[in-house]
Amino acid sequence: MVLSLVSLCAREVVSDHSSSPCWLKWVPRELYRALLEAAFSSCRPLAVGELVQRWPERTLRVGGRRKPGQTAPNRLCIQSMLLAVVRGLSDQRCSLRVLDLCGLQGDEGGMGDPMGGWSLTVALCTMVVQARAGAQRAHRKEGDRERKRISALERESDLKRERGQRKREEGLKSDHSSNVSERIESSGHMGEEEVSKGVRRKMEMERKRERTVSGLGGSEREAEEKAVDSDVLVHVRADLFVNGRSWERVRTALSTSGPLKLQCRYLRVEEISVSSIRTLLDLLPRRGLLGIDIRYSSLGVAGLAELLPLLSTFPALKSLRLHYCNLDFRRDHPGQSEALRELSQGLARLQELRRLSLTALRLPGQLRVLLSSLPQPLEILELPYLCLSPADLAYLSCSHHASVLQQLDLSENRLDENTLPSIRRLLSQASSSLQHLSLSGCGLTDGLLGLLLPSLEGCSALKSLALALNPLSVAGLMDLVRMAVRMPSLRQLLYPNPLEDYQPGLPELPSSAQLLDWPLDETTDINLTSSQLNRVLIDSGRSDLFLTCDLLNYDKDLID
Repeated sequence: MVLSLVSLCAREVVSDHSSSPCWLKWVPRELYRALLEAAFSSCRPLAVGELVQRWPERTLRVGGRRKPGQTAPNRLCIQSMLLAVVRGLSDQRCSLRVLDLCGLQGDEGGMGDPMGGWSLTVALCTMVVQARAGAQRAHRKEGDRERKRISALERESDLKRERGQRKREEGLKSDHSSNVSERIESSGHMGEEEVSKGVRRKMEMERKRERTVSGLGGSEREAEEKAVDSDVLVHVRADLFVNGRSWERVRTALSTSGPLKLQCRYLRVEEISVSSIRTLLDLLPRRGLLGIDIRYSSLGVAGLAELLPLLSTFPALKSLRLHYCNLDFRRDHPGQSEALRELSQGLARLQELRRLSLTALRLPGQLRVLLSSLPQPLEILELPYLCLSPADLAYLSCSHHASVLQQLDLSENRLDENTLPSIRRLLSQASSSLQHLSLSGCGLTDGLLGLLLPSLEGCSALKSLALALNPLSVAGLMDLVRMAVRMPSLRQLLYPNPLEDYQPGLPELPSSAQLLDWPLDETTDINLTSSQLNRVLIDSGRSDLFLTCDLLNYDKDLID
């Protein structure tokens, strides 16, 4: 990555913190962004704090999609930034009104000590509570100063009255003295009348403002949000990650009114109950939430049916992800048909839903009931470990979602000769829109893959293809790569280790779990397979196509 001259100079400027008093007061506002980026990339938390505390613009965005090779900001820099936001509330030089941290979090324990989603959420909640406490202390100090000022005015008024009364008691009889005394006394009464009028006027204005807010809100919830927003100095937007350890702290921060208001774009919850999820959703503003990700929570069918009507009150909700949430329709439970109907009705209320991810929910034969009720076609559909039946795949290939799908994940759903025609029809329908496809762990043999390759090659927009943990031989892999190099849009291919690279003893048609756990043969040159595949790339001139068998580090988002 080539740095511009401004970036190089900014790195040099922030490298010496002792010189910051010299340049901070002279730097123009147009250079603050370059200096802050240099402070983050060079891990200069003190410089980050000083720049943010004096931020000259109304909006500060830190986060978002990172460039290839760019690491997440250091934990110390993020903490320094959050502390500076609180200090900037009382700094007249700071113009910050919106702090956007969406997409900031990195992987816990990654390179460079980034701050993960859970740690960032806890830090943000702590910042909101601290800002509220600081505002209360400042309010108390201001109240003390106001009381002292009023006390001083009252003492001065008392002294004037005492002087006037003393003069009257001494028996001053002259007309001049009497007139002076009367003027002093009348001025005292006028002052009291003006104070009382000012109090009444202030009370009338407060009542009028309350009536106006309640009248414009339309509902009690909107009226309360508008009344709270009037006291907010900085709106903080972020993606929140909540589990059992942080739930209470997040609830406190979301219900706290003060100078900082926490807003959520994507909410991820893990291992918390349905009632706790409802509490969090009730505390979030209705506008702004784009997605919710629920993981490892025993929702059950009844719990999900209870949440869906609440989710429909968020008009911008585009993404719903449910992973390992204990939904099982394989058993013949009483009331199963009614529960499915309630889920279908709940999904139908999600007018803007574009992404649906269902992992390990065991819904064989029920895909039509769930997806046919959605008012708009899905762009992203992830259905790993769902035990999809041939009827499910047949419905999906003919549904209104097929022609607009951009991402499709069917990993760990067994494919065979019976389901292959539906898959080919589905790929044909999505050939012009599909960009990311995952068929990992689907039991694709050399023969099945050979039948599927023409349909895959017809996907003209495909950027990434994942086929890990499929029982393919070296010959099957060579056919796959020869097809891949003929697809100009393809940028990443995740291929499986060939069967020849494993130690003896594998079944004839091993499962994905067996391929994952079975040891590779140390006597075999594993790099030989990689060299053969890369030779196909070199011969075709496709230096822009990345081949890998590293399942753990594969990331399709790197090419976007």
